Amino acid sequence: MGIINSEIKPFKATAFKEGEFVEITEADVKGKWAVFFFYPADFTFVCPTELGDLADKYEELQKLGVEVFSVSTDTHFTHKAWHDTSETIGKIKYYMVGDQTGTITNNFGVMREGQGLADRATFLIDPDGIIQAVEITAEGIGRDADDLLRKVKAAQYVRNHPGEVCPAKWKEGEATLAPSLDLVGKI
Repeated sequence: MGIINSEIKPFKATAFKEGEFVEITEADVKGKWAVFFFYPADFTFVCPTELGDLADKYEELQKLGVEVFSVSTDTHFTHKAWHDTSETIGKIKYYMVGDQTGTITNNFGVMREGQGLADRATFLIDPDGIIQAVEITAEGIGRDADDLLRKVKAAQYVRNHPGEVCPAKWKEGEATLAPSLDLVGKI
């Protein structure tokens, strides 16, 4: 079964968020838009550049009703230590989820076999807990929070406008398409 349009699976974890440890479950995700942002490990190289980029877009994502959950197989204690010692990571206000058991990483199918590390993967979840978008990249390829923001806006637009779809490179305010027999072969 493909992961797009599938429901997120149950989980329980501890996260570091704004100076506190908090317990979260799949119930905390439902009812709002969510981004699960998996990365291999704290105190590494590409990961802080991605997490910092995402932190810079967090306020804008919040205005769109999106909560962000960064996830690695490190503990929530390690997340706090990294947050306290790195200027880039110190600006993060979203959840930094400790998944040392690998439950969440395995639920999303992004555990590197035999390594205990998550792939570099992003999942966009709708308010019903359904996966609407996925991006997975190789170890050395960092993700772009601007493109994630564009995908969030497109997914929200499509949800709010049944019968319309967003073409390639669609940006908020641009024309959409209404799939029909009349469009076949004309795009």
